[in-house]
Amino acid sequence: MLDSSFFHRWMSGMASAVKEAADRLTELDSAIGDADHGSNLRRGFAAVATVLEKEPPSTPGGVLSLAGRQLISTVGGASGPLYGTLLRRTGKALGEAQEVSVAELAQALRAGVDAVAKLGGAAAGDKTMLDALLPAVAVLEERSSSGVPSPAEVFAAARDAAESGALATVPLQARKGRASYLGARSVGHQDPGATSAALLLRTLAGVDG
Repeated sequence: MLDSSFFHRWMSGMASAVKEAADRLTELDSAIGDADHGSNLRRGFAAVATVLEKEPPSTPGGVLSLAGRQLISTVGGASGPLYGTLLRRTGKALGEAQEVSVAELAQALRAGVDAVAKLGGAAAGDKTMLDALLPAVAVLEERSSSGVPSPAEVFAAARDAAESGALATVPLQARKGRASYLGARSVGHQDPGATSAALLLRTLAGVDG
């Protein structure tokens, strides 16, 4: 079972991971976007880490909901609303439980990813963060319901699926967001949103149980 401390460590870990990866994310975004993805997420998740230290919620859902609200209020552009919606909707789906199972997290993340898809009007193959999130959630759902004993194994499989999904955006032509304005020129570039989404799953897989 996963408690609020686990989710707190996940969000704090993401703040550290984004700080380290910010330049790389901005480099990717400079090719097909506004060149601010890394700096925006670094600022947003730093604010998340700060608010969680000051006001640590007592439930997993509370941690993610607070993180989502903070991202929406801190991050400009598309990243804030999209990541904020992902975390808030996931937190809402987890409810008020003091602890949640991996299967419950998988179900909640599905709700969060569905909310992101609705907000952005995007689908698999559109060269967005969904290309990393959708395969990761599918693996989480499958592995957590199949009797795999170790959460670490489930999270590692989801991480691998997300990273493969991010890499698979390179040959795609963007159909949503600013990158879509480039048409065929967006081909050959890895999507920054999918890359940061894969980082979110990599951070989840790295949280000490």
